[in-house]
This record gives sequence, C-alpha cells and structure tokens, in this order.
Amino acid sequence: MTAIVYAPLEAPLWPLMNKFYRSHQSSMKAVKDAQLWVARQEEIIAGLCLRPVAHGYWLTGLFVAPALRGQGVAGELVRGAAATCEGPVWLFCDPELQGFYEHLGFSLDVDLPHALHERLVRYQRNKAMIALGTTPSCRAPDPGTAPQ
Repeated sequence: MTAIVYAPLEAPLWPLMNKFYRSHQSSMKAVKDAQLWVARQEEIIAGLCLRPVAHGYWLTGLFVAPALRGQGVAGELVRGAAATCEGPVWLFCDPELQGFYEHLGFSLDVDLPHALHERLVRYQRNKAMIALGTTPSCRAPDPGTAPQ
C-alpha cells in the first residue's frame, strides 16, 4: 500500500477537496479563504480547512474516508496542519470528541475570539458543541518523538 502523505493542497487543486467531501456524502465544504490540508494515498483520503480568524486559525471540515478511520489519519493530519500555524488554533466539536483532541494538545480552557464565540453560541442552539483550542507551545509532540 502507498504511504500516506500529509500536506497543504495547492490552490489549483482545491476542487478536489469538495469532490472528496461530496463522494462521501459529507456536507463539509472547502472554503477559499482557508488553508486546505489533505492526507493522500494517491487519492485524497482525508482533509481539513484552517481559516484565519483574529490572531489564529479556526480548524473546520476535518473528514476522513470511512474505510480509513481508526488508523491515526485524522490525528496526523491535524498535527501536521496545526504545527504550521503561528498563533492559536480553535475548533468546535461534539463533546464525545474532546478526548481525541486533548490527546493532540487541545484543551477546553480556551479564549475564543468574539466572532467564533458568537458562532459557537449559534451552533449550540441546535446541537451539543464545545470549543477547544491550543497554542503552538502547547501542541502535542509527534508520538514518535515524545519522551518515554
């Protein structure tokens, strides 16, 4: 099997991200004002968006092809993308995913920019949603380099 490559998606290839989402009946969409990151095994197998907000980034659109879930693809993609960010990274997720993101260096103790706080409040009207965030100095190291 081909090795998985984690990298930003170049602007001319952005339509491939939406094609990936659609092929899995996901409602997620790649946005033009974001950095798009993908995991590839020849084809795109996972993706996410990093949207500039205030003095950091909002991570959205994390999706892994169902056949490859549970194999560490999402974690590696988030780690790789977040490692390139100068400033905090925030995300919204279902409370059941809190442990997954905490393992990657995110925490509940987060100071959201006003625009994200307002959006979170709107989202919480319809579903359970929490905000998590991290700063570059707090991000989890790659498990291969973590002290034992």
